[in-house]
Amino acid sequence: MSWQLRLYEDRLEPGAAASLPAGNRVIYVAAGAASVDGAKVPEDGAWFGAGAAAVAAGGDGATLWRFELCRADAAPVAPAGGGVSPDLKLSADITTLDPGDGRQWLMRCDSVAFPPGGCAYTHTHQGPGIRCLRDGAIRIDAEGASHHYAPGEAWFEAGPDPVFAQADAELPTRFIRAMILPRALKGQSSIRYVRDADRDKPKSQQYRGYVDEFIEV
Repeated sequence: MSWQLRLYEDRLEPGAAASLPAGNRVIYVAAGAASVDGAKVPEDGAWFGAGAAAVAAGGDGATLWRFELCRADAAPVAPAGGGVSPDLKLSADITTLDPGDGRQWLMRCDSVAFPPGGCAYTHTHQGPGIRCLRDGAIRIDAEGASHHYAPGEAWFEAGPDPVFAQADAELPTRFIRAMILPRALKGQSSIRYVRDADRDKPKSQQYRGYVDEFIEV
């Protein structure tokens, strides 16, 4: 069985309510405020769950970034209810983790922030993930190519491919990411620096964790 990680952007009108079927997902509130299964989630907050979920927007509406792990052949999931505009921003196959080892995975959501001019030295990760830029601007160098991203744009990193990240020279920069990782990494960093000389250099990026939960697929 093969798997995908998907990122949706759901825009909810003020007071809109909707439901989602069961599935491993993280809901990050990019703007406004929302409640999920009755739990209030403020802007720049996140929620994790594996069961069916009821989502409601606050009085000013909400923009949600919904990260879901699903079967590769599954149809896109749209919230059931009025006043919701869903958009599948990105989907990517999970190929760097053993698909038969799905009960040994965890789902992580965190943010990575850089000061102006900050960078992440060439590195890999121990699992795949989708990133979505929240603030600033960033250049990602991977697989012999460079890509520039603006707020709201998303990209996928498979994990073992070396990546260098360069933040905007003038703007603070931050992205939100969801990753699928081995359970042994719960509470631990997944990053590995490619060059020995970079491991002990001062690092400019700062992390904020939202979700680090075991999952079963």
